Amino acid sequence: MSRFDGLPIREELKSFEPYGAPQLDVPVLLNVNENPYPPSEETVADIAAAVTVAARGMNRYPDREFLDLRADLAAYLGRESGAQLVAEQVWAANGSNEVMLHILQAFGGPGRTALSFAPTYSMYPEYARDTNTAWVTGRRAEDFTLDESKALAAISRHRPSVVLLASPNNPTGTALPIQVVEALAARTAAIGAVLVVDEAYAEFRRTGTPSAVTLLPSYPNLAVARTMSKAFAMAGGRVGYLAASKELVDALRIVRLPYHLSAITQATARAALRHSDELLSRVEQLRVERDETVDWLRSQGLRAVDSDANFVLFGTFADRHAVWQSLLDDGVLIRETGPDGWLRVSIGTSAEMAAFRASLERVLKTDVGRLT
Repeated sequence: MSRFDGLPIREELKSFEPYGAPQLDVPVLLNVNENPYPPSEETVADIAAAVTVAARGMNRYPDREFLDLRADLAAYLGRESGAQLVAEQVWAANGSNEVMLHILQAFGGPGRTALSFAPTYSMYPEYARDTNTAWVTGRRAEDFTLDESKALAAISRHRPSVVLLASPNNPTGTALPIQVVEALAARTAAIGAVLVVDEAYAEFRRTGTPSAVTLLPSYPNLAVARTMSKAFAMAGGRVGYLAASKELVDALRIVRLPYHLSAITQATARAALRHSDELLSRVEQLRVERDETVDWLRSQGLRAVDSDANFVLFGTFADRHAVWQSLLDDGVLIRETGPDGWLRVSIGTSAEMAAFRASLERVLKTDVGRLT
């Protein structure tokens, strides 16, 4: 007997549970890749003042084109990545999840295919499912890099309408060389497909690693997604955005819901962007902590993937769930995700990472921590 009996739910949805990482009240939260450092009181005050102004006009609908916010985001990308963009080349929504859904609504659908390369972000197949888009995955190499020739062959074989690439990749942290991105952008352009490079963790990439936004002038079929949830310490603000050609952005304007970005969200995001230097000031510290975490994990006899994000994938365990549970019993919440045997830890404060190391060191000395 289905819990949906008597309801006309789509047949393919009956067996699914809602997406979501565990939200548990424990001392050390290292499971959803948040920036562990909250905004300063100065930033909070500026956001509060901007929201107060917006609240006085809440009897009116928000600016549905939000060009001021889009211009601010374009200016930020110019400073961060050297891209020369105008407001009309930027789109924003309630988190990069909604941005991605807009892409699949506009370019996916029945009779069309979306392609990605596993392991990668677990929401991608859900965007495809929710838009009745066929979902196909290729495979990454054993070290989680992307083989350019195999990726190009997969595009030619499946002829998708949308290709989704995360760089840095979630859950592995692997960044794509810009030459690989350009090769895939050229191949997707040749078959009339859209290439989406999901750069949710771009601010954490290593120095000298270019952003895919630098390729936008040459590839009108390319979209580069970003978020303010991670490096910007704005996970609670729910603001994601992308940069692309004006024509691609116009396609997203067709499928968005009316007034989808509230006046409060717009005000919050613009205020946060005014304090981008402060909000991003901890990024280098988190990079250092990330690299030190990789080194420490390896010193414990574990495999750990070099990461360009604010998390590390490590393993491999005979029973990863038992390890996850043992850490949770110590008050440390990480993420059970990725290929079998692997776990992912977000980079937290120095004190949080010390608690993680102490807990994992204890677990590794027990039968629970057996490696494969």
